[in-house]
Amino acid sequence: MITCFIRYEIDPCAVDAFEAYVRNWGQIIPRCGAGLIGYFAPHEGSSTLAYGVYTVGSLAEYEAYRERLRQDRLGRENFEFAKRERFIRREDRTFLRLVSAPHAQTVGS
Repeated sequence: MITCFIRYEIDPCAVDAFEAYVRNWGQIIPRCGAGLIGYFAPHEGSSTLAYGVYTVGSLAEYEAYRERLRQDRLGRENFEFAKRERFIRREDRTFLRLVSAPHAQTVGS
């Protein structure tokens, strides 16, 4: 299992548009085969950084998932919405694997 972390630089005056965009992904991503952990919008501190996190089984599964996104009507509409509204200034993806499992026990165990 790998986890995709998406780091967004967004327009701080368009956080509402970004939030509408990611609510749509909340429906699309699971339907297209990835495990959505969530999207995180600015709250305190930076007003331009946001994150999205989801899991896929492998990079090969990621490629198949991306193709399903391109074929999904709502997915295409959501990509077009972001392109038209221009609230995303930059988007970077990093793929990481969990290496800390089994997780640490609580103190005193």
